[in-house]
Amino acid sequence: MSDSPPRFSMIEPDAKAPTLKRLRQLSRLLDNIITVPGTKIGFGLDPIIGLIPIGGDFLGVMFSSYIILEAARLGVSRATLSKMVLNVIIDGLVGTVPVLGDLFDFAWKANINNIKLLEDYLKFPSQQKSANRWFIFAVLVGLLLISIVLIALPVILIRILWNALTGG
Repeated sequence: MSDSPPRFSMIEPDAKAPTLKRLRQLSRLLDNIITVPGTKIGFGLDPIIGLIPIGGDFLGVMFSSYIILEAARLGVSRATLSKMVLNVIIDGLVGTVPVLGDLFDFAWKANINNIKLLEDYLKFPSQQKSANRWFIFAVLVGLLLISIVLIALPVILIRILWNALTGG
């Protein structure tokens, strides 16, 4: 019988703190790096990247997906990963709506919410079963498909609008 403590994740316990620190920094960079002077209102690169036509929301989802991938490597449960993915899907899909989506990006902090979910999970990791590799693979494929939709949807809408305006 081994004297080593039970493992709850694919990352050694000593590596969790630096990983969590790195994910917190990325989350802050994406969601809250700049604070409006005199207020508690902050925003990050995610809403700024979202202003880039067509590919901006795709890039935002890719950065957010990295946080989810690292959370999976830390051994986060299916339930927690599912909540994290839902945050990113909401951020990505609403972000595609012109103007409204850009304003929404300033208010919806998907990455900060996901770090809170990760931290809550890491407080009591043995209470929930970690996600298996197939579930993680399915999550990543799903995020990739969402990213493709985020590129295709604006292109389709622009084409429809162009045809309506030009009569073509």
